[in-house]
Amino acid sequence: MVIFNAMEMLSHSYKKLTSLITSDCPNLAVCKAAAFAILLAGSLKFLLGYTAAPPDFTQFDAGEERKQAFLDYFLPIIQQQNRELLTQRAELLDMHQEKGQLSFLERYKVSNLAETYEVEEFDFDEESDWQTLIRRVDIVPPSLALAQAANESAWGTSRFAEQGNNYYGQWCFVEGCGIVPNQRPAGESYEVADFSSAEESVEYYLRNINHHPAYSQLRQTREQLRNSDATVSGLQLVNGLTNYSERGEEYVSELRNMIQFNDLAQLDGSDNPGYAVN
Repeated sequence: MVIFNAMEMLSHSYKKLTSLITSDCPNLAVCKAAAFAILLAGSLKFLLGYTAAPPDFTQFDAGEERKQAFLDYFLPIIQQQNRELLTQRAELLDMHQEKGQLSFLERYKVSNLAETYEVEEFDFDEESDWQTLIRRVDIVPPSLALAQAANESAWGTSRFAEQGNNYYGQWCFVEGCGIVPNQRPAGESYEVADFSSAEESVEYYLRNINHHPAYSQLRQTREQLRNSDATVSGLQLVNGLTNYSERGEEYVSELRNMIQFNDLAQLDGSDNPGYAVN
């Protein structure tokens, strides 16, 4: 499944990239070869970046032992994906500064990010589109990502985590796309998404937080923290998640308590991957 997804992604991206190559490229054959090499390298990185399958968290005693096993497994995944987001963000900020002189490959990168983060009909000449995209390409603090994963998956022991690598309670809406909840109300058609790996679940979660209209307040708060050179922390952003659960403020309060009780805020300090790039 992972290899199929990587190849499908490679094919789609290559077609899109080559469609952007214009007369600005002095040698179309060379440009297309370079484009393919860049995308192939990205796909290999995608494949090689996957870690071992998650352990069976039910084999650890409930309490501190299980929590530590969960944190030890998921923290490196979240940190790695945040590092990749920060790399994308740094490149995007650089390209924004040179937006009037971008090469076709740079325009492809921006266009691809705009598609990924659903900035519809991105206009390279429209500053508001650039600012929307910059606001969306950013990290979710480790404390918050860990607290939500722990909360939604019961520290990795839920049915959806064990059967579908779904650690964030994420839904899908195409028949057969996931696991049908036992308590799904009559007339509803949603399923709980089935992922090929824990990494894919984390990646989908980060993308969801970074583009869905329900979390615009969270992204605005994060932008304000960036603009004031403050740490992007889970405790600062958690109020932007009232729409993540039907429980609203109760859910937010539960996440806040989890961050504080488990001392997760320390993971959002200057030594973590979510601090340096503004």
